[in-house]
Amino acid sequence: MISRRALELATAVLTGSFGVTVTVSSLDNGIGWSSAGVDSGTFPFLIGIIIVLGSLYNLARGVLPGATLASVPVAITQTELRRLAGLFVPAAVFVAVIPLIGIYIASAFYIFAVLALPKHQSLLRSSMMAVATSLGLYVVFERMFQVSLPHGALGTAFGF
Repeated sequence: MISRRALELATAVLTGSFGVTVTVSSLDNGIGWSSAGVDSGTFPFLIGIIIVLGSLYNLARGVLPGATLASVPVAITQTELRRLAGLFVPAAVFVAVIPLIGIYIASAFYIFAVLALPKHQSLLRSSMMAVATSLGLYVVFERMFQVSLPHGALGTAFGF
């Protein structure tokens, strides 16, 4: 299905892209020394460079034959890919609906989807855990920390 070599190369490219993004964006904050001390972009710049170097190393090891486990023909089987999609698809939907229905309702739907749809838990237990998670998020963030999480368009419509 998906070879180990392809996964190693894709991971190296993704982490390398992340490292380049961190490095370039830290240049806007300034690197080096100023009158106040170390500029705020210095630490992210160094971390970005380390990530890029590590990604280049992994990319080279993935390209060279026999250097790693990249010679393993299949890393993800059809069954494993289905299980992975069972976690990724609800997470992607969760992130996509937060601006519409808010994080509390979206988190309840997400918890319900990950527990009930693959039949890991009963519908009643999944519903109870979804509501408890949503209420827990609300109490911790809105009441205890007084940090307002996104309420979405639905929350705006109801005046939250």
